[in-house]
Amino acid sequence: MKARTMLAGVALAAFAAAAQAQERRPEYGPSVNIAAAKKIAAATLAECQKNGWNVAVAVVDTHGFLVYFERMENTQSASIDIAQGKAKVGAMYRRTTRVFADVIAKSGPAVMTLPGVIASPGGMPIFADGKVIGGVGVSGVTGDQDEQCAKAGLAGM
Repeated sequence: MKARTMLAGVALAAFAAAAQAQERRPEYGPSVNIAAAKKIAAATLAECQKNGWNVAVAVVDTHGFLVYFERMENTQSASIDIAQGKAKVGAMYRRTTRVFADVIAKSGPAVMTLPGVIASPGGMPIFADGKVIGGVGVSGVTGDQDEQCAKAGLAGM
């Protein structure tokens, strides 16, 4: 029990140190609506199709609940849950999933004890008027390629 408590403390300290190095987290705004979610997904999928990548894309609201989901033909089954998880991390932690991958690379795996953390690029918060309104997650290729598609989706919003 003490080891678990200590590990959780180390994880929170590492996460706090990383968070302190970043700017203050943006506030939440009203959740992304279905029309915007569909635009984000369409732009995401267009980028992936252009590159011949089969992916799943998920868009969630500020609470991490699914607003829109789409999976391309022949996308690995695991990508369904991974895309949704990445989107949820982007919205709920108000950070990209890449941030967690970077913290783990520098500080070790203790950050992975935080609830729902997915430390693979491809999950991003969605912003409107400087506030987080949801998250987008992409899975199916490498983390960098997933992130490239997510960024294209956000640019198409």
